[in-house]
Amino acid sequence: MNRAIIALGLVLTLIGCATAEVAIDMKGKVLTADSSVEQTLDSLDQVGQGLKDFDAKVSMGQSDDVTGEDSKRTGRVCYQIVAEGNARVHVVFDKKIIGRKIQEKKIEYLLQDGWLTDRNYDTKQEIRRQVIKPGRKVNLLKLGEGPFPLPIGQKREDVLAIFDVKKIAAAKDDPAGSVHLQLTPKPGTSFERKFKTIDVWVDGKTHFPVRIATLDKNESTLRTTDLTDIRVNPGLKDADFELTKIPGDWQSTQEDYKE
Repeated sequence: MNRAIIALGLVLTLIGCATAEVAIDMKGKVLTADSSVEQTLDSLDQVGQGLKDFDAKVSMGQSDDVTGEDSKRTGRVCYQIVAEGNARVHVVFDKKIIGRKIQEKKIEYLLQDGWLTDRNYDTKQEIRRQVIKPGRKVNLLKLGEGPFPLPIGQKREDVLAIFDVKKIAAAKDDPAGSVHLQLTPKPGTSFERKFKTIDVWVDGKTHFPVRIATLDKNESTLRTTDLTDIRVNPGLKDADFELTKIPGDWQSTQEDYKE
């Protein structure tokens, strides 16, 4: 998986939504340390009801055992459902943090109409990748359909068919008031070939996922994404998903869909 798909995958995993009926009604209820795995998964399914768009501050950290480098990127994410089964996502990371050093390092991603645009403002490179086969309608937020790891925002039966799920005891560095679930891909699944574990922290009051961490199959790279200052249904505009025109000295390439 390339860097762009990983970044969008982590963000999309945080914002996955569903429209199926929920077996356990969690409306108005607060998730606590006593909430079951089933209740937590159902709340993740239900949180998508009525979701049209949202924006938030986003940070994505990476710890690499091979290079020994710990880094974090910070920025903003916008998400909007355009039509039934069709959504768009715009992520802009404008700062990179290594230790105490903060650098102005801008990278940008836009997922729209089946195309993923990846921009690096340091190297002045833009790559447009067609991630969905032309003419095919795909729900990017459904397990197994999109090119991203999406263990949440689905019926709990679907999640439990692909992952073994357990609740992890609260730790001092967890997001305040959150419930921590750990998902381990079952043998033979596509997720098992990519990930060792996928951890999700769910806000107890809003039932909105606020953190996700993925550990790769080789257990060498841990990537963590956090969402803060979340605004649900703020009424985002087309301008929130527009890319500025790049200068003529940029290198721009396009990759059509590949099976």
